[in-house]
Parts: sequence; C-alpha cells; structure tokens
Amino acid sequence: MIRLLSLAAIALLLQGCAGAVMVGAVGGAMMVNDERSFSTQLDDTNADFQIASELAALEDVKNQANITGVVMNGNVLLIGQSPNSMLRDKAIHAVQKLKLGGKIHNQIRIGNPTSFTTRSNDTWITTKVKTRMLNTDDLDVTRIKVITENGEVFLLGVVARDQVDLAVDVARNTAGVRKVIKVFESPGS
Repeated sequence: MIRLLSLAAIALLLQGCAGAVMVGAVGGAMMVNDERSFSTQLDDTNADFQIASELAALEDVKNQANITGVVMNGNVLLIGQSPNSMLRDKAIHAVQKLKLGGKIHNQIRIGNPTSFTTRSNDTWITTKVKTRMLNTDDLDVTRIKVITENGEVFLLGVVARDQVDLAVDVARNTAGVRKVIKVFESPGS
C-alpha cells in the first residue's frame, strides 16, 4: 500500500494527467500481484529495453517504421506499422537474434506509421480500458497489461480463463476500440 501511495505521490509531483496517475498506481500494484516471479518480471523488463535498443539501432526501421516490442513471461509481442515487409522482417529478425527464449507474436501491420494524434488517441483508449477494468467486479486488473496500437487493444497477462473473458468483454465494449487481440497465458503454463 505504501508503494502504491508513493507512486501516486511521485506522479502528482511530476504533474502528470489523471490517466498517468491511475496507470502508474496500477503498474506498481501489478508488480506485487503478478503471477510471474520477480526474477521473470525483471527479465521481461530487461528484454523490453533490449528490444527497444536493438530496434533503435536499425536506422531505416527507426526512421521509416513505428515498431515496438513488449515482453510478458518471456514471450514477445511486436506491434506497430512498417511501410513494407522488408523493414518488418528486418525488425523481427533483429528481435529473434536476441534469443529471448519465448515466442514472438508478430502484430506489425504493413502501412504508414501512425500519426501523433492517433498515438495520443491510443493512449486515451488504454486509459479508458484500464479505468473500466478497475470498475469491473471480479476482474483483477493488476494482472493484465493493456496496450493500444491504432485502435487495436492488446491484452497480455498470466491470468485464469474467467479473467480473460471479463477483460476481453470490457475492452471490446470500450468506445474507440476497433479490435481486441489476446496474448494471455494460463497460470502455471
């Protein structure tokens, strides 16, 4: 509880918006309630940084595409846009070379990178989905990561089937969501 209050206070001091405060507080609670071991959480965070660094080193990918990676339980979700399959494949190959150990879920769309306005709207959609999840009885939002890319909501986590169904229902019925993609794992798998 002290950790949550500290995170909220820091966010307020940084003069973030209400959505950032809510997301930050939930993020701290996620670490405590996560099904993954603390070691796995650290490995996943490290892998997130490795992917970001590897993609940033690819000048053509960095300058022409909008590709990011998120790691959950050793598995990688690649999202974003690439103007062509050559750059998409180059990014995927760079992540494969990292040998992170899990599956790579390619959700990179071929097309122009999204605009700042679209990315801002995606942030707003993520905030709305997380807020609605917080207000849903019997849904443990602290075990679910929500990422929005061009109106598509990606749900990640290590959660039981009933939680998956609730989370998908909330996301699917949130204004602005075009599609929901599940990247869940069951506990113990």
